[in-house]
Amino acid sequence: MKLLLHTCCAPCSIYCIKSLRNENIEPTVYWYNPNIHPYTEYKARRDTLKEYTKSIDVQAIFEEEYGLKDFIKNTVNDVENRCQNYCYKVRLEKTAKYAKDNGYDTFSTTLLVSPYQNHELLKQIGEEIAKKYGIKFLYRDFRVGFREGQAEARSLGLYMQKYCGCIYSEEERYAKQIEKDKNMSKIKI
Repeated sequence: MKLLLHTCCAPCSIYCIKSLRNENIEPTVYWYNPNIHPYTEYKARRDTLKEYTKSIDVQAIFEEEYGLKDFIKNTVNDVENRCQNYCYKVRLEKTAKYAKDNGYDTFSTTLLVSPYQNHELLKQIGEEIAKKYGIKFLYRDFRVGFREGQAEARSLGLYMQKYCGCIYSEEERYAKQIEKDKNMSKIKI
């Protein structure tokens, strides 16, 4: 099996790669994440993945497409559904197309390791895109290894992101603090 593994970051890749290798599947890591912002975050995740893939001797392909303008253009009118209508689709579509064009017979994604992602929707979108390109989508529920992978990432000193990646999720991570600050500003001193 020749597998192209869409990869969002090094920490999420740890368990996925280890699990696939345990099945005697050697993945090729594929970086394509035009949804990650700001650029400093994009660069930190990309560079950490480059270092990690070298350290474990896994082949990696990096598509350099920062993509802030396209991301905003495609999500601004439907922020609440951005994951399903843009982020999942654009990354899995590009991965499947690259896989098909370059002799891979299967593709998958490290997004399947995260308990914070819509797992069933990822599976559905992956299977739909696989049909479109005439290749297979390798589905695995990698979530059982999420904590293990995160712990290993910490022990290796890898950069650990604090939010999903897009500017909207970055804001969401501060939602409680934003609300607290707003309420505090209403209190008269």
